[in-house]
Amino acid sequence: MAKDERRNLGGSRMEGAEPEERMEDWFKEGSTTNEFEEGEVVRGRVVHVGTSEVLVDVGYKSEGAIPIEEFHRHGALPKVGEEIEVYLEAKEDSEGLIVLSKDKADKIKVWDAITQAYEKAQPVEGRVVEVVKGGLAVDVGVKAFLPGSQVDLRPVKNLASMVGQTIRAKVIKLNRRRGNVVLSRRSVLEEEREEKKKHTLEVLNEGMVLTGTVKNITDYGAFIDLGGIDGLLHVTDMSWGRVGHPSEIFQVGDQVEVVVLHFDRESGRVSLGYKQKSNDPWETVETRFAPGTKTQGRVVSLTNYGAFVELEPGVDGLLHISDMSWTRNVGHPSEVLKKGQDIETQILNIDRDNKRISLGLKQIQPDPWSTVSQRYPMGSRVTGKVVRLTDFGAFVELEPGVDGLLHISQMAHRPIATPGEVVNVGDELTLLVIRVDPHERRIGLSLKELAHAVAPPPEAVDDRGGGGRKGKRGKSREYDYDDEE
Repeated sequence: MAKDERRNLGGSRMEGAEPEERMEDWFKEGSTTNEFEEGEVVRGRVVHVGTSEVLVDVGYKSEGAIPIEEFHRHGALPKVGEEIEVYLEAKEDSEGLIVLSKDKADKIKVWDAITQAYEKAQPVEGRVVEVVKGGLAVDVGVKAFLPGSQVDLRPVKNLASMVGQTIRAKVIKLNRRRGNVVLSRRSVLEEEREEKKKHTLEVLNEGMVLTGTVKNITDYGAFIDLGGIDGLLHVTDMSWGRVGHPSEIFQVGDQVEVVVLHFDRESGRVSLGYKQKSNDPWETVETRFAPGTKTQGRVVSLTNYGAFVELEPGVDGLLHISDMSWTRNVGHPSEVLKKGQDIETQILNIDRDNKRISLGLKQIQPDPWSTVSQRYPMGSRVTGKVVRLTDFGAFVELEPGVDGLLHISQMAHRPIATPGEVVNVGDELTLLVIRVDPHERRIGLSLKELAHAVAPPPEAVDDRGGGGRKGKRGKSREYDYDDEE
């Protein structure tokens, strides 16, 4: 709107009035102007909203025009008749018009509010706009600086995650002339924590159930924020079953319901429990799991000596590495099982007092040693492969899981120093079974006795010449195993 149009629209309040009235109005307006000072914030009434500017009557002899962009920056446009606060830049410009500013009025209001908050130690609200050197920039109406050390109660590793958040902080340094504002969100959080702590200490009692937030996790437990006060949830109080590390159950930030086990008001220490929310399943474990029965479970962890299998929530059993296979020499449980695998096992033993259950995997399959006497009777010839040499002999695999011992004394009729003089690992041998003990899981083998047993009988010598004769007994001598002793 052109300036001459503003005059036509706003005009003078004395047009159309009687001379005496015009003089009285002029006098009143002249008196009113003495109440205004340039550089002040005054109240005015919106008289027109145009496409490029807004006219505001502040009770002066003419209206002031404010560019409409100043209103767009602060939200919706005002309505005609609405009262607003504006900044009086000049009573008259080169054309005798009053000069007003909405932007400057708003900034002065912001600075006044910030100054008041600073003097009264009250928090202000602002939005984090960007990461700057040493901290964050926060819009509190003016640009303020939030040092990294004042962002939270603990150091924040990723300050960028704060951008866009609306926060409450205290003004800890203020220089209005230079336009510097320094904030502390930490001081607000500390006050809030103290308030929460005071309330929590008033209501906290042993045995009560509370909801808290996992604040930190260590090797021995988790610290739970109960509201201004932290409690320790020890790893042994997390589950009735076995827990390798607290992180297997909880993560930082988790909301968790816990039971107050112990509370020392003098020291402020709180011990918490999680498993105590339910009954101990080990009290009645024998009614659900009996030795000799088969049961389903899930592998929850692997160790060098075995695998822990969860049979039900809170009840784990140990499947020892020696009970994993009849036929394999298992070096590590991972050769047979993997974490998370569902398996069927047999209950071997239950120790309710010590919360232990022994499990077997191989026991759900037939034991190859239970019928070894039928498959390898004494005096029978067997074929096997040398799998291992020792100082005292060689172990020969007859079938998966069944090895026999070829003792060094049963390798040859001549004295030998080491088994390697006769056999090597990998050799395929035909041997004689000389001992079977299923209970001790032992089979004794012989190479020299097999050779002696299958040798042809000696020919008889004929005194009359030509034909030869039989020996005294007239038959081949059967080999007696005790002869070599």
